[in-house]
Amino acid sequence: MRKLQNTLYITTQGSYLHKERETLVVEQERKKVAQLPVHSIGHIFCFGNVLVSPFLLGFCGENNVNLAFFTENGRYLGRLQGRQSDNVLLRRAQYRVSEQNPVPIARNIIAAKIQASKRVLQRQIRNYGENAAIQSAVDALNISLRQLKGADGLDVVRGIEGDAAARYFGVFGQLLSEKSGFTFDGRNRRPPRDGVNALLSFVYSLLGKDISGALQGVGLDSQVGFLHADRPGRDSLAQDILEEFRAWWADRLVLSLINRGQIKPQDFVTEASGTVSLKADARKLLFQALQAKKQEKIVHPFLGEEVEIGLLPYIQAMLLARHLRGDLAEYPPFLMR
Repeated sequence: MRKLQNTLYITTQGSYLHKERETLVVEQERKKVAQLPVHSIGHIFCFGNVLVSPFLLGFCGENNVNLAFFTENGRYLGRLQGRQSDNVLLRRAQYRVSEQNPVPIARNIIAAKIQASKRVLQRQIRNYGENAAIQSAVDALNISLRQLKGADGLDVVRGIEGDAAARYFGVFGQLLSEKSGFTFDGRNRRPPRDGVNALLSFVYSLLGKDISGALQGVGLDSQVGFLHADRPGRDSLAQDILEEFRAWWADRLVLSLINRGQIKPQDFVTEASGTVSLKADARKLLFQALQAKKQEKIVHPFLGEEVEIGLLPYIQAMLLARHLRGDLAEYPPFLMR
C-alpha cells in the first residue's frame, strides 16, 4: 500500500478494503494496516487480488472517490466513479489542449526522452571508456535539446524527435556486448526483423499497455494525445507518455537482458512472414525481469517520494491530469536526474 498525493495504491495481494464510519480501512491478513479519512483520498488504485466491500463501493461513489481496478501486472480492468465527477471536464480540457495548444506538453515529453537517451549513451562511455561515435551522438542530442527549446510547432517537435532517435539508434548496437552474439543495424518494426528489435518492440508494447490503463484509471482518454496523431485503434496519449520511459526503462532493460546473457540469439524464432519473435521460455523470463524491475524503488524526481518503478505510469497520469485541470503550470515529464 502506498499513498501518493491524494491517490492510494493497493498492491499487496489479499488486501481487504472496507468502510468504518467516515473512513477507509485497509486490512492485510486480517490485521488493520491503515485507516484514512475519505476526504483525504481522491483515487484508489487496486492491483490484483484486492477485495473491496460493497459498502465501501457505495461510499466511494457517494464521496466522489475514483476506484479503479487493474491486474497484478497493471492491465486496466475497470473503474467505479460516482455521479459527481469532473472527468468530463478533464477530458474536455484534454481535447481542447490537444486541438489548440499541444506543443508545450509534446515539447516537455520529447525533451525528457532525448535527455534520457543521452544519459544511456553517457553511461556507456563512463563504464567502458571513450567512444568517438557514441560521443558524437551525445553531442548531436545536445544540439537537439537546444533546438527543442525554440520549437513552436508540432511538426518541428516531431522532426527534432525523429532526428534525435536516428542519432541514438545509430550507435545503439555499440551498447551490446560482443559476447552476446547479437547485432543491431538500426531500428525496424512492423514487423521487427531481428532479436534486438523484437525485444524493444515487445517491451514498448507491454509498457504502453500499462500506461494506457493508468490514463484510463484517472479518467483521461488514452486515444487522444498531444504528440502522436489520432488514429483508430491507437492509444496516442499512451504512446506520448511512453516516450518518457523508452530509454530509461525499456532500452536499459533490454540491454541488461542481452549483455548479461539472460536472453540469447537462439531464444528467437523467425516466422514465414519474416517476423522475429521470442520463444515461450524467453518470453516468460522477460515477464519476470520486467516484474522485478517494477518492484525496484526510486525517488521520483518531481514528487521527491520513494516509489516503486511499476507505479510510475500511474503517477505520470495523475500529474498530467493535474496539469490539465490547471493545478500545475506545466506537465512535469519523468526524467531521472
